[in-house]
Amino acid sequence: MGFRKVLVAVSAAAIATLAVADDDPRHVRHELMEDVGDAARVLGGMLKGERPYDAEAAMASLKTWEDVSMRFGDLFPEGSESGEGTEAAPAIWEDRGGFNAALGDWQDAIAAAVAADAATLDEAKPLLGAAFQTCKGCHDTYRIADE
Repeated sequence: MGFRKVLVAVSAAAIATLAVADDDPRHVRHELMEDVGDAARVLGGMLKGERPYDAEAAMASLKTWEDVSMRFGDLFPEGSESGEGTEAAPAIWEDRGGFNAALGDWQDAIAAAVAADAATLDEAKPLLGAAFQTCKGCHDTYRIADE
């Protein structure tokens, strides 16, 4: 097999692997959680006074959370409990009702924050605090802790 054919075959295999990885719910939920983390850093920085409150940036971060929250629940099918470095705890599959309720609490907290469209940090604090608490509550039960 010539070099060109080998290169084409390797490239095709790499593309196929990437396509499969992108469809893997473990990969998709990891990428979405990266987006959530980026948005949390923006919001957390404002809450901690590390950056000035910016209503537009806060809303963009909340919209990221809102988008992820609406997609996230479908990304835990049977068979995706392990592998690919997942941090999803077995409790998700053992207590699907509890997981769905925790996700619903996060969605509700985000919806309240989006609806309020806080113009000031003082207006945003209780809403963002509630959203962060629902994140923490879900992570405490449904995420494998970093070691």
